[in-house]
Order: sequence, then structure tokens, then C-alpha cells
Amino acid sequence: MRDARPNGMNTPAEPSGPERNGTMDDGRASLCALARGVLETEDAKQKAAKARLVAARWLARDVSGIGASGAPDRPARPAKPDLLPPGKMPRRKIGKGPEGRIALLHAIAHIELNAIDLAFDIVARFASADLPTAFYDDWITVGDDEARHFQYLDRRLETLGAAYGDLPAHDGLWQAARETADDLMARLAIVPMVLEARGLDVTPAMIEKLEAAGDTESARLLTIIHDEEIGHVAAGRCWFEYLCAAERLPVRETWQRLVDERFRGGLKPPFNRASRSRAGLPADFYEAFDAHPGPR
Repeated sequence: MRDARPNGMNTPAEPSGPERNGTMDDGRASLCALARGVLETEDAKQKAAKARLVAARWLARDVSGIGASGAPDRPARPAKPDLLPPGKMPRRKIGKGPEGRIALLHAIAHIELNAIDLAFDIVARFASADLPTAFYDDWITVGDDEARHFQYLDRRLETLGAAYGDLPAHDGLWQAARETADDLMARLAIVPMVLEARGLDVTPAMIEKLEAAGDTESARLLTIIHDEEIGHVAAGRCWFEYLCAAERLPVRETWQRLVDERFRGGLKPPFNRASRSRAGLPADFYEAFDAHPGPR
């Protein structure tokens, strides 16, 4: 997590000429144009590869500036997988056979593909001269991590004789993005500080099941993903605190209010207190929601 303090940080200048669409032959396009190029890429492998190239360009400051904000209502996605409501998703147990492990890894790969779009959407949609350079550094780095995670899982599925898109998936993550598209503070409160934090809760049990099934390689990949997701939750917490400080709002009470107002699922134990604590989420933030069914 980079230093989020605005002192001494200058947002790069706006581009002086017309912006191109973010393809890799566009010279020095703006960051927002490049981020939109990721969001508008349909093929999953190409989206992940483009995300990593954009991250490398931004972190090398090989862009013309931040550029004008704006993002599509919905990112481009491949024709497969078929998207089902979360309650309609088939359940498979992890055993010695590959089917359950493939289903698990496919589900996580789908989450990581959504997470690429979420990271680049927060940059393109909410870009503002009021945000310091470190904000863009953090979320572009998150997007690079998510793209790398997708690539890990995509290759692992291929090793197991499967491919991303073979199984159905659900659209719950992007629903949360749509419902927070109007407000950066709400987006930070829900996506990293609720949804990604939930990943910290459930991933250790997945790792244990994979190890019990003898799939140490998949368990190793999920361990890497879990550990790096701690930093993503921390980035959300850091920038949420930054916005609260700018508006002189109490952090915990504001987060709890936004969760009440904007999150449908409710916060349910068990919680991974150790990983949440490493991400800067103390127990008094989320344990008050144990009895909450969702928005009231």
C-alpha cells in the first residue's frame, strides 16, 4: 500500500490533444483512455494481458496524463461463461477427482476477471483532479494483481483439462459495481471493504480442501491470491479513510451507514479476523453487522 497522503503529490497534467481508445498502439494515451480500453476488451485472456500492459505503462509514467473520466455502464465480456443468478449456481464438492476443483478454480477465475474490471472502472469512472497520484498508483497496481491472478487460474484450469468459460458463473460482483457507480465512497465501502474482505474469510478453507485433495499447486496459487488480496482490502480502507477525512466524516460510522444503505447481502460470520486486521479492518467495524440481514 502506497502512502496515501496528498502532500507533495501532483496529479499528472490533462492531455492536450484528442484521446484514442486505449489500444496498445495509441502512443501516449491518457490513463483513463487506457483503462477504458481494458474495460472494452471482450476476450478474457486479452483483457488480462492488456490490463498488465496498461499497469506497466502507468507505473512507468508512459501516459499523457490522467485524462477525462468516464466508463461504460458494463464492461465487455466473452460470450462464455453463461451467467446465472447466484442462487442457481450448481454446487460441487472438492474431492480426489478434478471436477470439484475445476468448478472452484473456475469460480475464482471469474471473480478475478470481474476484479480486473472493477479496478480499472474505479480509475476511469472516478478520476478527478482532487485525487492524488497515489490513488491511481494503488488501483492500477490492484488491477495488475487481479490480471495476474486470472492468468494463474486460467493456466491452472488448462493444466486440469478445462478452460475459463466451460462452466456457468454469476454476476454478483458487477451488480455491486452498478449499485455504487454514482459514489466513490460507496464503491470503496462495498467492493474492497465488504466483497474482497469476504474473500479473505472464505479462501483459507478452500486452501485446506485443496490440500486435503492433494492439489498442492492450486492451494499454492490460492495462498498467493489470499495474501495479495489483503493489500487490496487495505487500499480500499486507506482511500475510504482519505475521503472521510476530506469531508470530516467519522470512518467507522460512515462505512457502517453505507453498508446498511448499499449492500444487499448482509455481513455474515465467520470472519477471518487475522487477515482483516492485517488489512486495517478492526473487528468493531464488521461484527456489529452479525444480526443485520442487509439494508434496512
